[in-house]
Amino acid sequence: MSKGIIETLIEELTKLPGIGRKTAQRLAFYILSMPDEEAKAIGRAIIEVKEKARFCKECFNITAEELCHICSDPLRDRTRICVVEEPGDISVIERTGVFKGLYHVLLGTISPLDGGGPEGVKMKELLARVSHGVEEVIIATNPNTRGELTAQYIREALKPYNVKVTRIAYGLPMGSDIEFADEVTLGKALEGRREI
Repeated sequence: MSKGIIETLIEELTKLPGIGRKTAQRLAFYILSMPDEEAKAIGRAIIEVKEKARFCKECFNITAEELCHICSDPLRDRTRICVVEEPGDISVIERTGVFKGLYHVLLGTISPLDGGGPEGVKMKELLARVSHGVEEVIIATNPNTRGELTAQYIREALKPYNVKVTRIAYGLPMGSDIEFADEVTLGKALEGRREI
């Protein structure tokens, strides 16, 4: 006996992070009640992002173009690079409206216990970028064990480059992720960054 179409949708929605069965059920029935064009727009957006999304060749943010909208913006401060773990961290920092420089996405963290060394993140690419007129590197890795280890590694790797290295202030609770911080807390953390 095959499942119904609503049950199939509910099961697919539960595969999303943070979506339990009850939330998936509410979403499924909400989608069913949406105007056709709105529901189809969601479907098209999902298909488009899966077909066109790629990493920016400069910073490793998600984009549909060769360069992301931040790297291609001539008004951004090119003397400052904010280093983050994942592309999603950029949108959280951007919502603060505080940082006007460029970003560098590591696409992970250094975690020797899990077999993840510096070769598993975009460190070589960061070092190559720093050698082209960068004055400050702001480390915005998560304030947890992996993020701290990664921050220390970056600080040591940047010592020969004569660049100011700062870390966002601890306005964020230890053990949490940047992705879940509110704009005010994250904005204060960026403003209160310190050299390490």
